[in-house]
Amino acid sequence: MKIRMDFIYLDHNATTPIDPEVRDSMFSFIDDGFGNPSCTYPLGRKAMDALEDAREKVSLLIGARREEIVFTSCGSESNNMVLKGVIDFRNPSDYHIITSAIEHPSVLNPTIFLEELGVKVTILNVDGYGLVSPDDVKRAITKRTALISIMLANNETGTIEPIEEISKIAKEYEIPFHTDASQAVGKIPVDVERLGVDFLTIAGHKLYAPKGIGALYVRSGMKLKPLIHGGGQEGGLRAGTENTLLAIALGTACSVARRRLKEDIERIKQMRDQLQEALFGEIDGLVLCGHPEKRLPNTLNVCVPGIEGGNILENIPEIYASTGSACHEKDVKLSHVLNAMNIPSHVGMGALRFSLGRLNTPDQINRASELLIKGIRALI
Repeated sequence: MKIRMDFIYLDHNATTPIDPEVRDSMFSFIDDGFGNPSCTYPLGRKAMDALEDAREKVSLLIGARREEIVFTSCGSESNNMVLKGVIDFRNPSDYHIITSAIEHPSVLNPTIFLEELGVKVTILNVDGYGLVSPDDVKRAITKRTALISIMLANNETGTIEPIEEISKIAKEYEIPFHTDASQAVGKIPVDVERLGVDFLTIAGHKLYAPKGIGALYVRSGMKLKPLIHGGGQEGGLRAGTENTLLAIALGTACSVARRRLKEDIERIKQMRDQLQEALFGEIDGLVLCGHPEKRLPNTLNVCVPGIEGGNILENIPEIYASTGSACHEKDVKLSHVLNAMNIPSHVGMGALRFSLGRLNTPDQINRASELLIKGIRALI
């Protein structure tokens, strides 16, 4: 993947560039593939065939069946579809949802919305690594529990949650289980049967597809009320004429990820560890946020105690990365993830999240290490 840039991009958990193979698959269809997939004449059938081919490619990446994939506009829509789709809004107080304090806002904010309507919501705490305890999940279950929603991997720390253990508990109590896998799909092996989940969220722009496309895995037999009502597309779960072009892009991105997943994991993890070893070898007092082993192979979240992460990155314009805190009128506000992990403010204020991807090279990581070490030392 060759994209010429005059900066070092270390923010692949925020978004990824479009893979050239994905781009080509879109362009090859853009001129004569404009038909409506619901139409039965040749132009419509061509669009429908392309749509179903893309659906198949998405399903293969996560070990699902083609008919279990619903195309959406993004991961946030997929999450909202599940959280709101399990509720009968005529009797919201009859329902209970369990989730965690480190979820993406597209899970946490819908639960707040539902809670205001009368749905009972339990938000579980996490430990210092950002891990949800399966025992806590079990203790939170009530007779009204209609859904458990725990993310597969955290976007800030990369910590991978014990989804298989939680799914066994959910099955024991016959409770539908959803996982937001937006940050995991394309970065680690994801298999819905092994995980044991009933719903799984995919976000296209996290795995080298364009923004504006996502998917939701819905296990056969599971029922959801549509978030969008209309013409009955996507098995009646998501009305609106399908965006064939972006579905093709997501399908291709999933095929690319499936083909090169092992290679990407090994290469990217090696560079991630290279960066981690360089920083911890030269800067005293650094703190690793997240689990040292149970994390995404591309993610490194480190804190420089006493120094604002934003100040560090502002002084190194060549590096594009994220922080885990924001400064407002001299007060440092930690992200909800770091807060949930009980990271002290003076430590979390210096959070830096580096998320690597296919764009990166060992030479870039060497250069980034040098710039970061120099930049941090200048502020200590």
